[in-house]
Amino acid sequence: MKKLSIFILLLVSVSSYSQLPNSNMSLLANKNDHFTSTLYSAVWGYTADDGREYAILGCPNGTAFYDITDTTNIVEVDFLPGLTSSWREMKTFGKFAYIVSEAGGSGLQIVNLKYMPDSVSLVGTFTFSGYTRTHTISQSGPYLYMNGGDYQNGGIFVLDLTQDPRVPVKRGEWEVEYIHDCRVVNDTIWGAGIFDGNIYVIDATNKDNLVSVTNWLNVPQPGPHNTALTTDRRFLFVTDEIGGSPRLLKIWNVENVMNPVQAATWQPTGITTSIVHNVEINGNLAVVAHYSAGVRLLDITNPTAPVEIAWYDTYPANNSSNFNGCWGVYMFPSGKIIASDRQTGLYVLNPSSVLVNNNNNNQNLPKSFALKQNYPNPFNPSTKIEYSLPKNIYVTLKVYNVLGKEVATLVDKFETAGNHKVSYDASNLPSGAYFYQIKTNDFSQTKKMTLVK
Repeated sequence: MKKLSIFILLLVSVSSYSQLPNSNMSLLANKNDHFTSTLYSAVWGYTADDGREYAILGCPNGTAFYDITDTTNIVEVDFLPGLTSSWREMKTFGKFAYIVSEAGGSGLQIVNLKYMPDSVSLVGTFTFSGYTRTHTISQSGPYLYMNGGDYQNGGIFVLDLTQDPRVPVKRGEWEVEYIHDCRVVNDTIWGAGIFDGNIYVIDATNKDNLVSVTNWLNVPQPGPHNTALTTDRRFLFVTDEIGGSPRLLKIWNVENVMNPVQAATWQPTGITTSIVHNVEINGNLAVVAHYSAGVRLLDITNPTAPVEIAWYDTYPANNSSNFNGCWGVYMFPSGKIIASDRQTGLYVLNPSSVLVNNNNNNQNLPKSFALKQNYPNPFNPSTKIEYSLPKNIYVTLKVYNVLGKEVATLVDKFETAGNHKVSYDASNLPSGAYFYQIKTNDFSQTKKMTLVK
């Protein structure tokens, strides 16, 4: 009986902690410069207009900025102090980073990235009555979506950056349920209600009036943390961080959003115990942060049957069902992947070039630059603008009045090749003619639009 007990114990240990060797992904650097008893948190990427790539890492006592352009010399370029927090998250718009945390009084840090790689500078910290902290932050065009935290019910509220990215303007809110995180695409919010287990779909066309569309329970064992849409917007990937076991990556067919159908679930190769946390989709690839199982790269050419094609375990000690290990992931247009590990900081990874090239080798990519006429036109007060990029490049898209004065910045960032769409809400402007202009290093075009109120 004693030998049988030992055998069973060994069998359980092997099944819980089995880990295949790292596959199709190599380590470029691991930076663990700010470890304390409080752990690391989120990570995000920023590509400057000169093509230099930077990793932004949430640390216990602030935010670290790393230049990862030269893979042989990945260095920290600056560190921005912040209140101590085990959760710190960030997004970028234009030449600014926006950082939030769960520390009371931390608000929204606004950081100028213009002078990197020399340094970063804190522009200011944004708060208002009733708001001092945020759980997560999402970004779509010149709008920030603030999730969770201490404002009202911890739902979502919108910050408008169109007039000045250094001075956010509070717009509308949605406070039906606590939202842990959300994804915003084409003025539609996909919110993860982690505690009640629902996915919420919210219309954000009018930034002053966010309207519920539908919601559904993310079965089985629902506890959704994070979502991501495929590029054709037909499938929604959802990570379940809490709830029963196993914690699955779930794929929903949302072509008919009023009747979503679960198309598939996924777990890492040979691992059934690790907890999924974050997912980011880049073309036909999905990058997944899977806590103790590390970074997992999926081919989602067929979203209903994801194929795991590469992985790197940032937490090789085990694959147990705890919240240790890989927290967040981000994939650059160059193919580099950055990840944050709660215990050991920043990882800069290089997936197989074949995998990245296959993802970028899309026969449907535009052959040339193009700026389309906005629609509807005339409009009141919202319209959409589409443009095409034949290659990865830094893009600005701005709106001007008839006197040539800039009235809004809609896009100011490095973007991947493909077709893009951005929404513009001109509710703060008077009726009249306006011009919108796209600029890259290789292309510039201007079109006229008419606002009629």
